[in-house]
Amino acid sequence: MGVLTNDMTRLCGEIRGLRGARRAVINDLLHRTRERRAAVAAMQARFRRSHAEMSRKAKADLRAFMSALRRTVSALRREVAEDIAGARRAWSGKH
Repeated sequence: MGVLTNDMTRLCGEIRGLRGARRAVINDLLHRTRERRAAVAAMQARFRRSHAEMSRKAKADLRAFMSALRRTVSALRREVAEDIAGARRAWSGKH
């Protein structure tokens, strides 16, 4: 065989090899992309569950806080009303 034939044969082999390598890289990228998409979907699902749990806890905490605040305010209003009633009795001379 001549030099040109040898070079063409070698070049053809290199092209086939590079095509195979390119195919392997593309398949690897596709595989990794699928894995990454699955991982991101799982992470988003965990975020949604976590967010829902935090929301439920915050809502329960807020309800407990508001309930305690209502009781405190109600007690303070009763005390003030009793103080005012006592002051009226004292000013009017009725003990």
